[in-house]
Amino acid sequence: MSHTPVTANDTHSKVVGYLLWIFGFTGAHRFYYGKPITGTIWFFTFGLLGIGWLIDLFLIPLMDRQADLRFRAGPTSYTVAWVLLTFLGVFGIHRMYMGKWLTGFLYLLTGGLFLLGVLYDFWTLNEQVSMKHARRGLFG
Repeated sequence: MSHTPVTANDTHSKVVGYLLWIFGFTGAHRFYYGKPITGTIWFFTFGLLGIGWLIDLFLIPLMDRQADLRFRAGPTSYTVAWVLLTFLGVFGIHRMYMGKWLTGFLYLLTGGLFLLGVLYDFWTLNEQVSMKHARRGLFG
């Protein structure tokens, strides 16, 4: 009997990927796995009119493995940051979680900087967490 072991670099969660897939017509799961271009396409085409969204049901394990290879685990959880962004992004909670208190409060007061900040974070959150880990490695 064979199974896929959990890697030491398990940066993204399949469970969260599938949870975001439920809202996949918005591209949330694609953004989560570090695919902002196709995430944006899914957002504006409702998951390629539902066809791409349905196909992604089977592609999530592959996207999860690719994200685990691309990103490095560290003290800030990609998954927690993404759940906070997806469900509470306009309140800036995800930014506060990452220690970005000033912009977190700015998002709180401005509805995620008038939603444009939230869109920016959908495009860049994986890189923001990666940079936080890299800085910690250099200075911590």
